[in-house]
Amino acid sequence: MTYLDNGVEISIDRGGTFTDVIYKYGNTEEAFKLLSIDPSNYRDANIEGIRRVLEKLTNKDIPRGTKLDTSIISSIRLGTTVATNALLERKGAKIGLVTTKGFKDLLHIGDQSRPDLFALNIVKPGVLYERVIEAEERVTMPAFTVDPTGYDARDLLDNKRFVLGETKEVFEIIEQLNVNKLTEDLQELRKEGIESIAIVFIHGFNYQEHEKLAGKIAQSLGFTNVSLSHEILPVIKTVSRGQSTTVDAYVTPIIKEYIQNFLSGLREDFEEHTRIEFMQSDGGLCSWRNFSGLKSLLSGPAGGVVGAAKTSYDAVKKIPVIGFDMGGTSTDVSRYAGEFEFSFESITAGIKIAAPQLDINTVASGGGSILFYRNGAFVVGPESAGAHPGPACYRKGGPLTITDANLFTGRIIPEYFPKIFGETEDQPLDYEITKQKFEQLAEIINKENPKFTKTAKEIALGFLNVADFQMARPIRDLTDSKGHDVTKHVLASFGGAGGQHAASIAEILKIRRIIIHKHSSILSAYGISLASVVSEQQEPVALAYCEQSRNSLLQDCERLKLRCQDQLQKQRVQIDTISFETYFNMGYKGSDTRIMIQQDNTNDFLEQFYKKHELEFAFNDLERTVLISDIRVRGSGEASVVQAERSPFQDYDVVERIHLSNKFAISTTSVYFGEGDLPSEVYFLDKLPVGAVITGPALILDANHSIVVSPSSTATILPRHVVIDLKSEKKPPVSTNYVDPIQLSIFANRFMSIADDMSRTLQKISISANIKERLDYSCALFDNEGNLTANAPNVPVHLGSMSTAIKYQLDYWKNDIKEGDILCTNSPSVGGTHLPDITVISPVFIDGTIQFVVAARAHHSEIGGSSPGSSSSYARDIFEEGANIEAWKIVSNGKFDYEGLVKHFVEVPREHGVSGTRNIDDNISDLKAQIASNQRGIILLKELFEEYGSETVLFYMRNVKKTAELAVRDFLRDFAIKNTKRLPLTAIDYMDDGCKIQVKIDINAKDGSAVFDFHGTSLESYSNLNAPRSITYSTVIYVLRCLVNLEIPLNQGCLDPCTIILPENSLINPSRFAAVCAGNGMTSQRLTDVLFRAFGLTSATGGCMNGINFGTGGVNSKGEMIKGFGYTETIGQGNCAGIVEKGGERIGFHGFSGTQTNMTNTKITDPEVLEQRYPCLLLHYGIRENSGGKGKWNGGNGLIREIKFTSPVHVSLVTQRRVFEPWGIYGGEPGSKGENYLGRNRSADIIQWIQLPSLAEIEIKTGDILKILTPGGGGFGKPEDTDEYWGITKGHKKQFGKNVLCAGSIGNSKDAANSSQ
Repeated sequence: MTYLDNGVEISIDRGGTFTDVIYKYGNTEEAFKLLSIDPSNYRDANIEGIRRVLEKLTNKDIPRGTKLDTSIISSIRLGTTVATNALLERKGAKIGLVTTKGFKDLLHIGDQSRPDLFALNIVKPGVLYERVIEAEERVTMPAFTVDPTGYDARDLLDNKRFVLGETKEVFEIIEQLNVNKLTEDLQELRKEGIESIAIVFIHGFNYQEHEKLAGKIAQSLGFTNVSLSHEILPVIKTVSRGQSTTVDAYVTPIIKEYIQNFLSGLREDFEEHTRIEFMQSDGGLCSWRNFSGLKSLLSGPAGGVVGAAKTSYDAVKKIPVIGFDMGGTSTDVSRYAGEFEFSFESITAGIKIAAPQLDINTVASGGGSILFYRNGAFVVGPESAGAHPGPACYRKGGPLTITDANLFTGRIIPEYFPKIFGETEDQPLDYEITKQKFEQLAEIINKENPKFTKTAKEIALGFLNVADFQMARPIRDLTDSKGHDVTKHVLASFGGAGGQHAASIAEILKIRRIIIHKHSSILSAYGISLASVVSEQQEPVALAYCEQSRNSLLQDCERLKLRCQDQLQKQRVQIDTISFETYFNMGYKGSDTRIMIQQDNTNDFLEQFYKKHELEFAFNDLERTVLISDIRVRGSGEASVVQAERSPFQDYDVVERIHLSNKFAISTTSVYFGEGDLPSEVYFLDKLPVGAVITGPALILDANHSIVVSPSSTATILPRHVVIDLKSEKKPPVSTNYVDPIQLSIFANRFMSIADDMSRTLQKISISANIKERLDYSCALFDNEGNLTANAPNVPVHLGSMSTAIKYQLDYWKNDIKEGDILCTNSPSVGGTHLPDITVISPVFIDGTIQFVVAARAHHSEIGGSSPGSSSSYARDIFEEGANIEAWKIVSNGKFDYEGLVKHFVEVPREHGVSGTRNIDDNISDLKAQIASNQRGIILLKELFEEYGSETVLFYMRNVKKTAELAVRDFLRDFAIKNTKRLPLTAIDYMDDGCKIQVKIDINAKDGSAVFDFHGTSLESYSNLNAPRSITYSTVIYVLRCLVNLEIPLNQGCLDPCTIILPENSLINPSRFAAVCAGNGMTSQRLTDVLFRAFGLTSATGGCMNGINFGTGGVNSKGEMIKGFGYTETIGQGNCAGIVEKGGERIGFHGFSGTQTNMTNTKITDPEVLEQRYPCLLLHYGIRENSGGKGKWNGGNGLIREIKFTSPVHVSLVTQRRVFEPWGIYGGEPGSKGENYLGRNRSADIIQWIQLPSLAEIEIKTGDILKILTPGGGGFGKPEDTDEYWGITKGHKKQFGKNVLCAGSIGNSKDAANSSQ
């Protein structure tokens, strides 16, 4: 009997706790679950699942350990978390990295940004390799894309030193690969027991010969796995390609071992009958022989996305689907609208990976999210109880979680839930311990709110409401960020906990229909059974889009199709089922944003690009060149007949409705909703007839999960689905007689959601790369007095600083503000930070009165001044730095003031003897984007007022601020009590020109208030290092938020306990005439270090932005504009060392090396992109060893960055900590000062090295070298100090982690927003 005669198809998804098995034969389909790990009964869950299927179908006992005869099985399809777990737990293979000399630390440094803006102890995922070999080889690009002349270096081609790369761009071979040296180094690596290596050379994706040669050498030496970056991911960017290649090298050996162990459970002849296929991260299947590490990371979650797409989308109705997968340890969301959506750069298990993956976004920790009552508000997660100890009801001593809240409110019924809990794993869920813990929590909450008490069930439901609002927010982000209306979707719910939350989340999102498939609790396994076999081919290109280039690339795609077809046929795919999708990866010249455009029947990729760009970013520039960066072909097909899934929409339209009698209910239970305990009928899903209509409240159960039918919804039972329709429900009024901690949390989320929505709008509509790509902007909501209510803090230095500007404008214009007026300012003397940061302010009128203010502050890359970029390091007067606007109505009576714009941006600067803006078109576009962002905020605020009423919104707006105030007061009070003898706190530090910053902090231990007195600080500086008073407010908020070390709202409440005293005409409160451009980035760093020094919990960071600006062009002596280019980067440094306290633990930490710190978190340009775009060669970028101060905990090391210029440019250097060392504390040594050097190219063999000052303007010649050594962080404590001396308690308490497997496109947005300044 062969699989053709009687084919059984088995699909298995192995998760962390359970393994789901679904098998099909004939017209029969059955499923079951088993434990993923059960060593007392079986060795491998996959083999055990197959064994059970075979026993049932053959009616024969098959002893465990017997090699399985798979002759009746046509296919086994598997999804696995093996690679994911190896990456999460860092249990992959022992690997080595081979990279270009000078870049051994590149993957440690990454893009130098840090993941948590407010974490003093910077934690990033460690590198995966054990050792690094620096290969002696180097290639670069002799031409650069921003060259105004368009020179392409083709005249240099000689096929020796100058050659063509894969993209047909010219490459210069500076140094051939040193084969002998590499061979010796690899032999040493083998002796150390390393058998898997990743080879990643600078420009290796394009000029591939050196990587290929190195790979051959490694294979000849016996390395069992060699991952070459140009094979793994042939695209530009060394860091993301390198991370991806090391991940592949790290987990591929684990995957291969896992596959061999699995195959060892089958008879050796299995391939005669059975195809073994694995689910890949991109949603396609591949043969077990082709399954590798990088393709496997999202194997399980990808199955769920495929399942949701195939079971919930109707190709006729075309209603897009949001997949909502909520399990015990994570909640993932996705979107499908007829084609799969991919993420090509994402953060997976903490590591930035560039590879095609389904756009899966982990948005919460699932049912295991821990519940907290903190600072008068309900908080859910992000910490998770995980599987061990799990929720309190799991009988392992765990904390209260979402699962407990569902159990306590009746949404989970223990007697119908698997009995797998407790130490013996045979007990039911423990309702009593959950009840006890909620009652204990109720006592705490009611003691704090004695006038308005809540029952334990009210509190449990409150936590569920907060959790649902938190999960709804990123779902809205996923749709809105791509230009889609969330209300036009259906919600496809799956996963063990999805059915308990789907109705509530849909209600919040105003989604009116939920679709739940019959196999929703095992949808990943079911999706794997529906998936196609896939093969992908990708090649780099570098062409401007035109008809000729399109036709040429389509011919290349035909070649890629043949490769895909060959791969698919080798995997037994039927040739008549094969189809292809062709993609061009396209983007505007000069932009980092790329969009993957799929070929349609018109072959007009450009029109498709414009449509998608308009949808996602709300603009197009039809005059700008569009580039193609790579081409991609995705082939897919079927190896067997796949039965099409029934459409829930078609079934819903034709099903005959049956209104049930009570005989179908197995029981009636009490479920707690907003109306109180409501009697709810309980049904078994498999006992309900097709067409049954169930009106909520009710519970529908199957063996593995429960579906909540809320009072405002109706469920219809279809042949393969449950469809839940929601009615519009008017919200009950919210009382303003007392502060409800549940509503407090919900309103905090709503206010932040509006700020986030404004932020997305600004990014979408803006034109300049500085705003659109670097995200150098912030959006915020204020009350009618200008006090900050909610802030989307892309930029730390904007925290709190906008409030000063709002208050000034409201006072300046007083009653002369009409509805529709929009205000504009940037002057540091009235609340600005520096002139490029322009603030657009829109009052929000409710019933004819200003009740709120919304504002957007954005960095304009050009506003005039004495130098391009409005950032001269030699500026001594504010008017040298460009347009300076104190108060201006940019829109009056609904009319945009173009005349005023020309006056402020062009005419006034010229009156002061400097250039007006050099790019007024971008200024206009970005200002209009800021106006649109504000308008979005106004619309959403008015919706909120309409929904809840003015009194309620204003009441909770005031009280949300009190949450932050309470958290800060608690911290200050606790600190004062523990450090009474140290009060008042004092600290002094210096800028490199000798200017002093001094602070004294008096803390009142009774009420938690503090006075920050900066008297003693120097007069304003004869430089551009002066910092306006608003920056000092920002640094105080930033430092307090770091020290509080909790997720709190960033609003005026943070400053309410604080009195800040600033001396007039000082460095940190200068006159209106002082130059301030560098104060925003440099002096803010020193202010932050001074404040941390006063509190005494950390040493100094490197304390500098290490800014380099270079470029050409600008206005010449004749007033003519010369075309050129400009580039800015800030270089990381060493972080502080110190002690942090959280959750009752006291933890000491070493400073992280080579990272952004304090008030900056900018990413740095990838080496390959830098050399492609600009006339430079990056000689060295690595850790500056031993530059961190030694101590009990060492300061982080700084960086070394060495750039050789290949054509003349002008350089502006803005740095600090070149004179005064970053201080150590409590006996810790100081970090090393930074150093700046210029290497003048005097001849072929002579470089004249010159030390440079902190601030410098330099004319660079061809061959000159700029070398920057950034400061290290200071040390903390004496090396001989003990943990006991410092009271270190790490490890004494259970630490709960945060489950974020796949960040997807939402994670990319957050990552960008967290690293923009």
